[in-house]
Amino acid sequence: MSSCKIDHSLEDVKKKLTEQIAYLPEELATSCLNYLNSSLKQTELNELFHLLKKYDLASDEEKRIRNKKLEDLFQ
Repeated sequence: MSSCKIDHSLEDVKKKLTEQIAYLPEELATSCLNYLNSSLKQTELNELFHLLKKYDLASDEEKRIRNKKLEDLFQ
């Protein structure tokens, strides 16, 4: 993911998830929803936002990479 200087709010991340949820594997979508209900640091919100950003336009290989990063983030 490219470096971004913008801090994304919880609401920003929830909105981005709503936009992209149909493109995520079901288990990752569920994990993401659960993850957003926990207490998150700003860095975690930013990471999640950028993993979700334009997920629908990503290649299959890029989606595999992002899926792995999402799984790692949720652990």
